Amino acid sequence: MTVGIQPLAPLHKTSALSRLLLFITISQSSQTLYPKEKKSKKSKNLQERAIMATRTNMPEQVRGVPVADGVKKNGAVKSRRALGDIGNNLVAVPLAQGGKPINRPITRSFRAQLLANANGGEDKAPVLAAKKPQPLVPKKNLVVKKEAAPAAAVSPPKNKKVTYSSVLSARSKAACGVVTNKPKKILDIDESDKDNHLAAVEYVEDMYSFYKEVEKESQPKMYMHIQTEMNEKMRAILVDWLLEVHVKFELNLETLYLTVNIIDRFLSVKAVPKRELQLLGISALLIASKYEEIWPPQVNDLVYVTDNAYNSKQILVMEKTILGNLEWYLTVPTQYVFLVRFIKASVSDPEMENMVHFLAELGMMHYDTLKFCPSMLAASAVYTARCSLNKSPAWTDTLKFHTGYSEAEIMECSKVLALHHSRCGESKLRAVYKKYSKIENGGVALVSPAKSLLSPAADVKKPVSA
Repeated sequence: MTVGIQPLAPLHKTSALSRLLLFITISQSSQTLYPKEKKSKKSKNLQERAIMATRTNMPEQVRGVPVADGVKKNGAVKSRRALGDIGNNLVAVPLAQGGKPINRPITRSFRAQLLANANGGEDKAPVLAAKKPQPLVPKKNLVVKKEAAPAAAVSPPKNKKVTYSSVLSARSKAACGVVTNKPKKILDIDESDKDNHLAAVEYVEDMYSFYKEVEKESQPKMYMHIQTEMNEKMRAILVDWLLEVHVKFELNLETLYLTVNIIDRFLSVKAVPKRELQLLGISALLIASKYEEIWPPQVNDLVYVTDNAYNSKQILVMEKTILGNLEWYLTVPTQYVFLVRFIKASVSDPEMENMVHFLAELGMMHYDTLKFCPSMLAASAVYTARCSLNKSPAWTDTLKFHTGYSEAEIMECSKVLALHHSRCGESKLRAVYKKYSKIENGGVALVSPAKSLLSPAADVKKPVSA
């Protein structure tokens, strides 16, 4: 089907209505000629034709003919707008879909809406003006359900705080058949240290059970039968001198007990000549100080306290010899380890604590106490101190539980300590007596010994007097 296109007449001689009819005719013709083209391409062609239709028809100028006077270069009727947008020159007034003229002002957005409706009215939905938002009016007879009031929260009863370590400890004890339930009469001596992480409350009982198992391994044996140049008196003199050096350097009690332990263990495996006995003692003190102290004494200071009887090289050589014979085994449960625990179980005061340390150091000087293990010596020192200070009862269920000894088991060792106490005032070796006669140590050395432990019926071998 072929549709003829009429030639365009000059637009300045036609009315606005004719222009619109011409525009619609051209649009219909283009739709008939090109029905299968894409919508986007068709819209583009229509816009170009509309723009061309709005332009003024310029008269053809013959080449070489001069322009008449009074006629402008770009046209006689209307000049082209300089630097203007071609799209702004659309002056045609469109009609509404019903054919009635539109009286409202033609804005750019409204014109675009009219063109879109004219071009694709069958395919596109008409563009509607945005509706004004209306206030929301609640419907009548609307039933609003009230939320139920929340029930009062009832907090469950708080359970006792149980740590993972305590659970593991309880399981291990149950597996080994260890009874953890303490009798009602036994005090919980670790109650005040539950918040102290350094006290290791959850492990302290296991630790002391382990100490009691291994104390036999580090306990010195009776060794006087292998020594050819020394006796019990010489040993007592050496320990008495070391007590004075210990006080002079203001060392810890752990250092003193470890020093004597190192000496006895070395003498139990090797014979020492008389001239090297003091060298052995000062070298053992150096080793213990390095192990226990933050600031151990210097070797030159130890040489000075020996009155230059030995030089620094001899002390270092003896130190190496001791460590080699002991196989560097220094982590041992000494008597002091058990004293700390048993004093705590005794619920003692400062006087009681000083008396226990006095009896323990006094017994450490004498060779006959080596036959008792460190835990028994510590328990006997506590029992003897309670008897000396007239504490009642002398042996409680709490002490029996934590020490692991009954009153009958520690009786022999306690009588030995009481006997040494009764003779310390007359002895020539007065380092311990002088130390605990001072006011800062409570003057406990001046307290009378326990008479109940000095009965004639006690079958105790008389110790060697110093």
